[in-house]
Amino acid sequence: MDRIQQLMRGMPGGMGGGGSSDSPTPDCAEKVHVSSLALLKMLKHGRAGVPMEVMGLMLGQFVDDYTINCVDVFAMPQSGTSVSVEAVDPVFQTKMLDMLQQTGRGEMVVGWYHSHPGFGCWLSSTDINTQSSFEALNPRAVALVVDPIQSVKGKVVIDCFRLINPQLMMLGQEPRQTTSTIGHLNKPSIQALIHGLNRHYYSIVIDYRKNELEEQMLMNLNKRNWTHGLLVDKFEDHQKKNEEVVEKMLKLTKEYNKRVIADEGKSAEEILVENVGKIDPKKHLESGVNDLMSSNIIQCLGTMLDTVVF
Repeated sequence: MDRIQQLMRGMPGGMGGGGSSDSPTPDCAEKVHVSSLALLKMLKHGRAGVPMEVMGLMLGQFVDDYTINCVDVFAMPQSGTSVSVEAVDPVFQTKMLDMLQQTGRGEMVVGWYHSHPGFGCWLSSTDINTQSSFEALNPRAVALVVDPIQSVKGKVVIDCFRLINPQLMMLGQEPRQTTSTIGHLNKPSIQALIHGLNRHYYSIVIDYRKNELEEQMLMNLNKRNWTHGLLVDKFEDHQKKNEEVVEKMLKLTKEYNKRVIADEGKSAEEILVENVGKIDPKKHLESGVNDLMSSNIIQCLGTMLDTVVF
């Protein structure tokens, strides 16, 4: 073991226990600040690509040793599947950065993001290889993963990662120095631990910078527009739905009639015990009538409005 430590100390960067005193060491107090604009663009890009994975680059700056500020993102053309994504056009990145420089967006690339539609936030082997290429250019580059399917109103499923030096793991050393509890605020998911969290990469805390107006903008991201009420179904499809609902209601009416005849002469407690675990045809009939009436009223009103307006 001593021989391995001596070899590690002799390597560039001093990865052994001694290390260079002035070399920067990753800290668990590090935090990534994501702007509302970047968060909104990542969510819209991820939703547009479902069920395929999408990726893009994060623009911002490294404020200090403890803060990474992401102010904007832009999408990248890539070849993606439902379980992996890989960038194929490095020339596009250079041209895009040049165009952003001309528009006054002079921030540098602080990392990359990609989506995991429906299966949580973690890094696959392909993602680890991509992240290693980014860290070869900048050791502080981060990989951000967002799940557009599990992200619902008021909750964004997102996480940020950076790779762990395998030489440190061989020596049994911690990948980051612990100076605060910030790096331990988020409880890791079992799925991420299975896929190598804290073995091949570690998580970094994400903070969102948004005011009340920006929060309202994010809440209205997938809200239905008022024009949605003017949409009219095809008359053939609407007729078919009505026939299906009426047939279902006919079956429920027969079942309800049998239930009423069978319950005659029984007490309320006996009826309650006998019907435990059984479908209540009365409730299903009420919901069927409400659905049938509302769909027909909306269809008629929509048709009338479309006829008058258009």
